[in-house]
Formats: sequence, C-alpha cells, structure tokens
Amino acid sequence: MALPAVLRRGLSIPVVGSPLFIISNPNLVIAQCKAGVVGSFPALNARPEHVLGEWLDRITTELAEYNAKHPDQPAAPFAVNQIVHKSNDRLQHDLGVCAEYKVPIVITSLGAREDVNQAIHGWGGIVLHDVINNTFAKKAIEKGADGLIAVAAGAGGHAGTLSPFALIHEIREWFDGPLLLSGAIGNGNAILAAQAAGADLAYVGSAFIATHEANAVDAYKQMIVESGASDIVYSNLFTGVHGNYLRSSIVASGLDPDALPQSDPSAMNFGSTRVKPWKEIWGAGQGIGAVKSVVPTAELIARLKREYEAARERLGVASASAEAAALA
Repeated sequence: MALPAVLRRGLSIPVVGSPLFIISNPNLVIAQCKAGVVGSFPALNARPEHVLGEWLDRITTELAEYNAKHPDQPAAPFAVNQIVHKSNDRLQHDLGVCAEYKVPIVITSLGAREDVNQAIHGWGGIVLHDVINNTFAKKAIEKGADGLIAVAAGAGGHAGTLSPFALIHEIREWFDGPLLLSGAIGNGNAILAAQAAGADLAYVGSAFIATHEANAVDAYKQMIVESGASDIVYSNLFTGVHGNYLRSSIVASGLDPDALPQSDPSAMNFGSTRVKPWKEIWGAGQGIGAVKSVVPTAELIARLKREYEAARERLGVASASAEAAALA
C-alpha cells in the first residue's frame, strides 16, 4: 500500500524525527520540517498545558509562511506524540488542542486506544502507533491506527528488545500499511537499510539531541558526541518502562549502571507536573556512535541525505530525486 500523501509531502529523505522527551521543541521541529524531515514533539513537553497551543500556533504559522515562500519545495509535515496511558491526566486536553490546530500526524505511545484514534481521524489526522512486538502491532491496527512504528533493539527512549529484521519481517507478513523502523539509526546507511528490511521510513531520534536547536544542556549533547553503542544501558528503573540511557549520566547520579534495581511498572507517571527524581538520567539509543559533533539540525539532515544517496549509489539504487521525478 502506498504511503498516505501526508507522509510523502515535503520529504527530502525518508525520515521521521522521533519525539524526544524534554528535548524536542518548536525550534527543533521547525528546523526538521524545513530541512525535509517530519519533525515531532511530545505534547507533554509543552508545560504547563496552555503552552501546547502556543507551540502549535508558532509551528503552524512558521511552516505556512515558509511554504508560501517555497511553493516548489515545501516543508515536511509535523507530528505530535500523545502518551495514551491512563496515567497521562492531560490527554483529553491535549487532544482538544491538537484538534483545534488539525495536527496532521499523531504518534501514540504506551497503549492503543480506539477512542483516541477515532478522535484524531475526526479532524483528518493520521495515527502512527509505536510497538515493540508483533502482538502489540496487531492490537494497534485492530483499534484503528493507520501505521506502525516498529521500536526495535537499540532505540532510544522506551525501546524493545527484538532485532529490527525479525520485527519488520513479522509485521510485514500481514500488514502492508505505513511502517517505520526505530532502533540505532544514526546515519544514511541505516536509513536505506531500514527500507531494505521492509520499512517505509526511518525513525531517527538520538542524533537530533546533539543539535543546536535541541532543548538539551551542553553536557548532554557532548555526552552524545563522546559515547557509543557500548555506553547505553537498558533499564526500567527510571520510568517503570524499559528504556535506553547513557551510562555516564547514570554514574554521575551516583548509581551503578551494572547493578540497577528493577522498577514496578505501576510506578509509571505521565502528565503530572511533579518533579521527576531522574531528570538528569539521559536517554539515548545505540546509534549515537555516528554523531561526531554538535551541529545545526539542517547540517545533520544534510549529512544523513549525503550518506543515504551514497549508499543508494553504491548499491546501484536510483537516487531519491530520480524516483520522485519518475512518480511526478
């Protein structure tokens, strides 16, 4: 099945920037979209809750102005991530704000809900749901999601444990709709590999932490630059859900990354304004070895595009621009 128009419009490279907790903000999203990548942010990053409307107003206004000035090369669309777990006490408010601005793409996480999907479809948006295994993937589609984000081993944030090849294969046996792959994708070779494995688009997150626009402290960005795959620790201690974190940030907080206790999943807490005790435990995926310096978002995307096109040329695949021209 062909990708819906919203997932093809304005892309210079087949990439969706994943929503990064705390990190993603309007500056990053707008820069991603203008450079031809779907930009996204978690609704919960906009705090207090009235700030969400301010962010969406700015993003939609600036992208509309950009598109008016560049009708032949418009910006990519943007997405908002919604945590649909019952602990998110902001969900209904945030969905209402997204409806007001007709957010084109909503990424749902931590549970698939039919009522949420119906609400998003009601204003014309599409739903991409992130999953860590085939069972969750089937449930998401049964409840009305339009597409899936396969979160494989090595992904930043709440990552799964399955090989990307196994996970994509199992999903593609029964699902021919929009499919994204997340997991250690930090260079253009990996983007093409995601497509070769059966995904339509790559889902890239950790590399964007080390950009000028990202809302991360300098020490966090530098730690991304200085770290590699072996510096990532997988634990459920910090949120109640297993995720990948930078070893050095765990050590800096006085913990032993090789002897972390297990957390009770019921400890999950999303949406509350209470201060989190682990705010300096920094997340990242295994693909950060490709990040060598802190750069503007546009420069990072330009690198990814060069590497992607070089990989296609090396394998004798038609360039992305040639494919686009053939389809026009």
